[in-house]
Amino acid sequence: MENPTKSVTPSSTTLNIIKLGIPYIGFGEQDLIPRTVTLFSLADHLKSGIMTKNCNNDYKMKFPMEEEYPDLSQHNNHMSKVLTKDIYTKLRGKSTPSGFTLDDCIQTGVDNPGHPFIMTVGCVAGDEESYEVFKELFDPVISDRHGGYKPTDKHHTDLNWENLKGGDDLDPNYVLSSRVRTGRSIKGFTLPPHNSRGERRGVEKLSIEALTSLDGEFKGKYYPLKDMSDKEQEQLIADHFLFDKPVSPLLLAAGMARDWPDARGIWHNDNKTFLIWVNEEDHLRVISMQKGGNMKEVFKRFCTGLQRIEEIFKKHNHGFMWNEHLGFILTCPSNLGTGLRGGVHVKLPKLSTHAKFEEILTRLRLQKRGTGGVDTASVGGVFDISNADRLGSSEVQQVQLVVDGVKLMVEMEKKLEKGESIDDMIPAQK
Repeated sequence: MENPTKSVTPSSTTLNIIKLGIPYIGFGEQDLIPRTVTLFSLADHLKSGIMTKNCNNDYKMKFPMEEEYPDLSQHNNHMSKVLTKDIYTKLRGKSTPSGFTLDDCIQTGVDNPGHPFIMTVGCVAGDEESYEVFKELFDPVISDRHGGYKPTDKHHTDLNWENLKGGDDLDPNYVLSSRVRTGRSIKGFTLPPHNSRGERRGVEKLSIEALTSLDGEFKGKYYPLKDMSDKEQEQLIADHFLFDKPVSPLLLAAGMARDWPDARGIWHNDNKTFLIWVNEEDHLRVISMQKGGNMKEVFKRFCTGLQRIEEIFKKHNHGFMWNEHLGFILTCPSNLGTGLRGGVHVKLPKLSTHAKFEEILTRLRLQKRGTGGVDTASVGGVFDISNADRLGSSEVQQVQLVVDGVKLMVEMEKKLEKGESIDDMIPAQK
């Protein structure tokens, strides 16, 4: 057997690799191991197709498909509905240029069978290429999750806040607060389920540079989780800004809590109306919010801030991941498209006990959560109402549904307070 440390003379191909910032360490070309990749050569490195092979996946390929295919007999998630043995056989030997495999995609859904009455997604992307390399899995999952969205469909983006009709007059006696949030993935980096410590730190470094250059109403400060003082932590908790280490088994199984809290942080503007989480479930989680019912003002700040941030990232040769089919690329297929959740905290104590409350929400293409978010109860009849759709309609269209739907439900609440019927107000299906 050859001595694995034996040096060979670098060829022209190898010398080109060295120019990309990947040190040559003296192995044969077929065994080149990149030790380090400079931050801004990563995209070129991925495009070159010269990556360390996924040795673990090669090892698993020695076993017959039947011995590697997961037991999904007790599962209730979109992935388990889609992943047949034929699809597993076709895809299990593939990997993306960064080494993300089919088993990496599905592990969170294998480890978390789901609830009989709650359909989770059951798979994640590890990089921008995952949705293409494993499209035989992702396309039907996306269709199932997003109301029949087809592989040939095109997604429309509209971040012109002026196209939103109304939204500045939701009754503040009922609408307590308004917010719009989304996620963004930065081109040239793998996604949180797959990125390395160095990549994650690179995302944080780039984000800090971009965010600290903002001015005007967006001028603010970054708070790294690992270096946060007790006083800063107490204030962020009081403001309901702080995010903590994920405890959800879905996120843990997907690898999103690795090395916590390294390279995670929170940035907010001085007015505390524009907030960004760095390296949580996505590279960036962008939130615009304020007290009261002026959703138009919240949406204007959201659109303006997002566009300013992306301009800065593009100057560093790192725009946001987007394509005309899936819109903005994010870790979870449920957030593809706009990634947007526009919501309000609204008091509906009468309407929420009406027999047709759930039907009204469905017809308006809205969804409800408890006062504290997912899996929480309503307190004092206050609900978190937001858009149900993400993919196939634009940001303006989705926020418009929230504005129009909440306005109608507040009018229904007022009629019920007077003891009047709302049967003639129940809308047709949107």
